[in-house]
Amino acid sequence: MPLSEHEQRLLEQMERALYAEDPKFASALEGTGLRTYTRRRVYLAVAGFVVGIGLLMGGMVAQLIWLSVIGFLVMLGCAVLAVTGWRRGALGQGAGPKPAPAPRRKANVMDRMEQRWQRRRDEHDGM
Repeated sequence: MPLSEHEQRLLEQMERALYAEDPKFASALEGTGLRTYTRRRVYLAVAGFVVGIGLLMGGMVAQLIWLSVIGFLVMLGCAVLAVTGWRRGALGQGAGPKPAPAPRRKANVMDRMEQRWQRRRDEHDGM
C-alpha cells in the first residue's frame, strides 16, 4: 500500500531533519549495507550452484542417484536465491543511483487531487 501525500511529506521532513542533525549517520543508512548484502547473497548462491553441479556430476560418476538428486536440488535452490537477489538489486533496493525527484509541477497536481479526494470524502461523511 503506497504512502499518502501527507505521509510522504512527513517522511521527507524526517529525512531532512536526520541529515541536518547527523549527516554521517544518515549517509550510513542510505542502503550501502543492503547493496553489500545483496551482492554477497548472489555470490554465495553462485558458489552453491557450482557445488550443486559437482554433487550432480559426482553422483553420475559414482552412479548414486540420490547424490545427483541432492546436487540438482542444491543447484535449483541456489539459482532461485541468485535470481531473487539479482532482481532485488536490479529493482533499486539499495543498488545504483537514486531516481531523480519528480518535478514540482506534478507534485502540485497530486496535491490538488489529494485535496479533491479529501473534500469528497468529507462531503460524503457529512451527509
